[in-house]
Amino acid sequence: MSQEQPMKHVQDTVRELNAQEAASHDHTAATTTPNAHSNAVAHQKEPVGVQGIQSSPLVSRTDQRGEITIGEALEATALTAGHRPVDYSDAAAIQAAEVRATGRTNIVPGGVAAAAQSAATRNARLPRDEDKTKLGEILSDASSKLPSDKPVTRRDAEGVIGAELRNDPNLCTRPGGVAASVAAAARINQTNASNNNQNKTN
Repeated sequence: MSQEQPMKHVQDTVRELNAQEAASHDHTAATTTPNAHSNAVAHQKEPVGVQGIQSSPLVSRTDQRGEITIGEALEATALTAGHRPVDYSDAAAIQAAEVRATGRTNIVPGGVAAAAQSAATRNARLPRDEDKTKLGEILSDASSKLPSDKPVTRRDAEGVIGAELRNDPNLCTRPGGVAASVAAAARINQTNASNNNQNKTN
């Protein structure tokens, strides 16, 4: 199976997750706190699109068990929100994702986090959106820019969600953003792991 088919499943899943998140955010916008919003993302109902992943898991360069890696989740963001200019909350979420993928506490020179921080700083000075660096430019080949990668876990997703929330002026995550993509990937991996464990016991 080609890499494009499973990536399309991830993209569809992220879109569905984001639609659900946007709908729930409309109902709770006035009373949402960072913790409540983080919990809503972490405990959101399973998107229907996840079922398609079971028959065609993403297989990455670094993981042959069919789990979605952090790099692949970042690349999914390029597909779902690639048109959006990079801002400081995006850069913080990307940095949190890179730290979790590599296990390093410092930013990798020339990596996705360094590029995102540079883009966010530059974008803050530019008045017109069309002149700003977009997420797609930073994340389209994220896996190749990470010196190491790993499957996304729920703990990874919580760290990325927290970073995006803390650095957003409205204290919320973005539909289609880095946190949403990483959360969707973690949920898919968790579902796959549960199904694999269930198959082994049967």
